Amino acid sequence: MFRRSATATTALAALAAATALVLTGSTTATAATAPGFITGTDLPPHPGSPWYTGEVTKGLPEFAPFCLEGALPAAGSWHRTFGTEFDTGAVQVSVRSSSPSAAAKLAAALERKVAACAADWLRATPGGTASWQDYGKLPVEEGAHVYGVHTSIPESEPGVHLYGIGRDGSTVTVVKWGQMGNLSDAPVPAFKKTTTTAVNKLNP
Repeated sequence: MFRRSATATTALAALAAATALVLTGSTTATAATAPGFITGTDLPPHPGSPWYTGEVTKGLPEFAPFCLEGALPAAGSWHRTFGTEFDTGAVQVSVRSSSPSAAAKLAAALERKVAACAADWLRATPGGTASWQDYGKLPVEEGAHVYGVHTSIPESEPGVHLYGIGRDGSTVTVVKWGQMGNLSDAPVPAFKKTTTTAVNKLNP
C-alpha cells in the first residue's frame, strides 16, 4: 500500500490551503471590481458648458439622488458625479447585487420609488407643484426604464430630473440628470441614449 510521508502530507496540505486562498482572493477581487461607468461625453450635451466628470468611487454619494433617498443599498455600490458650469448636474450609481433575482427586485423597487416621487414630494411640500412622466422602457440587456420628475415651489425656480434605471445580470444602475426647468426642457431622446450606454457599459 502506498503511504505518503509526513513531509509530503504537510506539503500537500499547505498547497491546498494556498490554492484555496488564491481562489478566495480572486473571487473577492472580482466582487470588488467596479462596474463600468459612463463619462461626461455620454450625457446629453450642455449648450454652454462641457461636462466635468468625477472619479468612480466606492459606496454611495454623500447626498442621495433626489427621489431615491433611502432606496439604494450601500453594499456593493459605486458612484460617479458629473457637473457643468451652470445648474445642470448628474450622478450615476451602480450596485452589484448578490444575484440576478436580487438585482431585478432592486431595479423594480427603484422604479416604484421614482414613479411615486412627485406624489410623495407634494405631500411633504405644501404649496408646491409636481408632475412626472413615464418615458418608457429601453431594449438593452435585461431592460431599462426612463422617467421624468418636475417639482416647483412658489417664488423659486422649477426643477426637472430625468432617471434611467437599468440592469445587466446582477448589476443595477441609475443615472439621474437634473437642472432648472420643466419637463418640456428635458433632453429625453439624448438621455435615453445615455441610459442605454450606461447599461451596456456595466459589464464590458
